[in-house]
Amino acid sequence: MECDEKLVRFRQAHLNPFNKQLGQGQHDQEAGDDLSCRDSLLGLSHGDPGFQCSERVMDLGLAEDHFSRPVGLFLASDIQQLRQAIEECKQVILELPEHSERQKDAVVRLIHLRLKLQELKDPSEDEPNIRVLLEHRFYKEKSKSVKQTCDKCNAIIWGLIQTWYTCTGCYYRCHSKCLNLITKPCVRSKVSHQAEYELSICPETGLDSQDYRCAECRAPISLRGVPSEARQCDYTGLYYCGNCHWNDLAIIPARVIHNWDFEPRKVSRCSMRYLALMVSRPVLKLREINPLLFNYVEELVEIRKLRQDILLMKPYFITCKEAMETRLLLQLQDRQHFVENDEMYSLQDLVDIQAGRLSCSLTEIHTLFAKHIKLDCERCQAKGFVCELCKEGDVLFPFDSHTSVCTDCSAVFHRDCYYDNSTTCPRCARLSLRKQSLFRGPSAEEQA
Repeated sequence: MECDEKLVRFRQAHLNPFNKQLGQGQHDQEAGDDLSCRDSLLGLSHGDPGFQCSERVMDLGLAEDHFSRPVGLFLASDIQQLRQAIEECKQVILELPEHSERQKDAVVRLIHLRLKLQELKDPSEDEPNIRVLLEHRFYKEKSKSVKQTCDKCNAIIWGLIQTWYTCTGCYYRCHSKCLNLITKPCVRSKVSHQAEYELSICPETGLDSQDYRCAECRAPISLRGVPSEARQCDYTGLYYCGNCHWNDLAIIPARVIHNWDFEPRKVSRCSMRYLALMVSRPVLKLREINPLLFNYVEELVEIRKLRQDILLMKPYFITCKEAMETRLLLQLQDRQHFVENDEMYSLQDLVDIQAGRLSCSLTEIHTLFAKHIKLDCERCQAKGFVCELCKEGDVLFPFDSHTSVCTDCSAVFHRDCYYDNSTTCPRCARLSLRKQSLFRGPSAEEQA
C-alpha cells in the first residue's frame, strides 16, 4: 500500500500537464542541471511543462505528455533568433567539461540548430525539376549523399538539406539560390556552334586590357592579391578571380600541337568545362596546322598508316552481308572519324597516342578486320586482286604492306612489280581500249 501511494503521488506531481509545480524538491534538485542545459540550448523557459519531467520518468515510459513541445522543436522562428541560439549554444559548450556527455549532447543540439538555420536560408523544395537559364538546362538533383561544390559561390553543396541543380550540357553545378546569379552562358552552345580550339600558346594581353577585372564576373583583381588575386588561364591567356579560377589542371591543345607537350596547366573553370566537352571532338587537322609534327613523332606516322588501311577495308565491310550482321565497324564507334577520313584528330586521340594506348588498340582492330577479309569471309576473298604484271597466283589486297595501288583504276600490284614496270597500268590500258571500242562501234555501224 505504501508503494502504491508513492506511485500515485509521483504521477500527480510529474504527469499532470496542467500542473506547473514539481511536487517534491528532491526531483527539482535531480533534474535541475539537465534542464538548465537543455533549455538554454533550445531557448525554452524553465516553466515550460513539456520539459519538467525528469529523464528517469521518461526512461520508464510513463511520461507521455501530449500537451508539451517535442524535444526536436526549436522555438526560434526566424534567422536572427536561430543565430542567437547558436551563439548561446557555443558558449554553453565552452563552459561544460570537456569530453563529457553533457557537452556531446550540446554539440548535437548545435548541429541541429545550424541545419535549421540552413533550411531557412535555402528556398523551399517546391521548385521545378527543370530550369532553363542562359542556354543552361538545369535539372534538380535527387542525390543527397554526394558532396559537391557550387560553381557560382564556391561553397559546399550539402545535398542532404540543400536543393541544387546540374546543367546537362556543361555539368555546371550550383545551389538553387545561386541560379539567378549566373551570368555565363552554357559552354555546350559554343561547342555546338563553333567547335574550335585556341591554337596560340597562352595568348596573354595583360591585365590593363581587362581593366584590372575578372574576365568572367568582372570583379576587381590584381597581381598583388588586393582586393582579389589575379589568376591566369593558360588556355585563353586571360586573368580571373579566385571564384572563377580554381587552379584546375588541363592539357592545352596548342602546346600539344606545336610542342608535343602534354603537361597539364592551370585553367579557369569555364575553360576547364570547354576543354572537357571538346576533348573527343575531331577538329584538329594536323597536316595543315603543323605538318612537321609527323617528322618528329613516329607514332603519328604509324597511326596514319593504320587509319588509311581501315579506310581501304571499309568498302569490303559495306558490301559484305556477314560483316554488316556482325557489325564489325562498330569496333570503332568511340572514334567514328577513323572510318570517315585519315586527317582529323581529337585531343583525346593525341593523348592516347602519346600514352601508347591508341597504337595497341588500333592494331588489334586492324588485325581483326584483315582476318575477316583474307581468311574468314569467302565473299571478301573473292574481291581480291592478282598482280597482272608478274602473274603470280597469290591474292592481293590494297591494305597489304607489300602492295601498291593504281591511283586511276585502283588495281593492286606487288610494290616491286609496280615500280619496276616502266609501262602504263595494264588495267588502265584495257579500260581505255574498251572505251575507244564503245565510241567507235556506233560510228562504224552508221558508215556501213
